[in-house]
Amino acid sequence: MYTIEYLENFTRSVFEKMGCNREDAITATRLFIAAELRGLPSHGMIRIKDYFQLWEATRINVRPNITVVHETPSTAVVDGDGAIGMIAATKSMELAIEKARKAGTGWVSTRNSNHFGIAGYYSMMALEHDMIGICMTIANPLVAPTWSVSRMLGTNPIAVAVPAGKHPPFVADFSTTPIARGKLAVAGKKGEKVPLGYVQDADGLPSDDPDIIQRGGSMVTLGGTYEHGSHKGYCLSAIVDIFSAVFSGANFGPFCPPSVAYLPVMEEQVGLGTGHFFGAMRIDGFQPPEVFKSQMDRWIETFRAAKPAKGHERVLIPGDPEREKEKEIRKNGVAIIDPIQKDLKEIADFFAIEFEMGR
Repeated sequence: MYTIEYLENFTRSVFEKMGCNREDAITATRLFIAAELRGLPSHGMIRIKDYFQLWEATRINVRPNITVVHETPSTAVVDGDGAIGMIAATKSMELAIEKARKAGTGWVSTRNSNHFGIAGYYSMMALEHDMIGICMTIANPLVAPTWSVSRMLGTNPIAVAVPAGKHPPFVADFSTTPIARGKLAVAGKKGEKVPLGYVQDADGLPSDDPDIIQRGGSMVTLGGTYEHGSHKGYCLSAIVDIFSAVFSGANFGPFCPPSVAYLPVMEEQVGLGTGHFFGAMRIDGFQPPEVFKSQMDRWIETFRAAKPAKGHERVLIPGDPEREKEKEIRKNGVAIIDPIQKDLKEIADFFAIEFEMGR
């Protein structure tokens, strides 16, 4: 098991060796560690290899000049200058919160960025300000719309964080596909199959192979099949694409630059880099925070009291599994499977920094 401190020091060192200043390296590190803590290893240490390979391919800018290129009192468009996504996204959410503080709500669409980690991290940034946080992002075009085999969309997650009073906050963080791409990668590393309804082959037939997208297959939208509502997942994914990319002037849909080096960037571009969308809403723009939080407590208690289905002990509130996982991981440490340890060791050797395998 690896301690949080050990992984923080290692990750920060990697990004500093890439050329990031210390502040940006710390910002990026927070996202990798947050993913591991919340039980989302698909966005944790496994992704460091992706960033290392993108850096080798000069597809990320480690010294960006992030700027606001358009704004009103409550909105803005941010240009990330090809930054590591965590850097551009953190600054963008901070701007959304600042605009909400002044105008009641703040909305920021970001272009010319890259993959940014877990969306829930950014929505949760609003909580300490008595605000509701919203975050969306486009991603690698590996997802086929309903009734298609063309890879047109990303996993395009949506995250919403809502503060409560005596209870922990409501935090919904989910992709608009049945599984995140990183979880497919983890399954592939482990040599596991995935349930049918997650991916399809090049002909559009269901597959249980997590590596099928490397052989012309694609992921499918939430619902899996039309009969199970994949058209609704398609709609959700399209909304994220429009808010994140069309609003900001980023590359939408199939033009989104892949966040893995083994997939080439399309020659045709319709915008700049990868796009995100952030929102912050002051609770006191609707009602006194203490009144709202009291009602959220009652909402949470109401749903917790729902009768569980057979075979289940309780009804979960969005955010429960991740919060419980964080307590466990802070106590016991982070388990990293051998293939990922090997990748991290190779990166450590390249930069002449420490990474001890088999902890």
